[in-house]
Amino acid sequence: MSAAEFESLWGIEEVSAFLGIPVHTIRGWRTKNYGPPGRKVGKHLRYDPAKVRAWFEDLDQDDAA
Repeated sequence: MSAAEFESLWGIEEVSAFLGIPVHTIRGWRTKNYGPPGRKVGKHLRYDPAKVRAWFEDLDQDDAA
């Protein structure tokens, strides 16, 4: 597997842009253990784009139940 096959991790700004949600709201969600899963890498918060998309897709399934 080459480095070109990996998608770069997102910062909170990219998650905000993808979801159309303010950065402040996403930070608030983290304090409430809600929202897409993020991980600290050193002092930086990073998100796996595939997990953000999966979290978003799961929201539809939760509404259907």
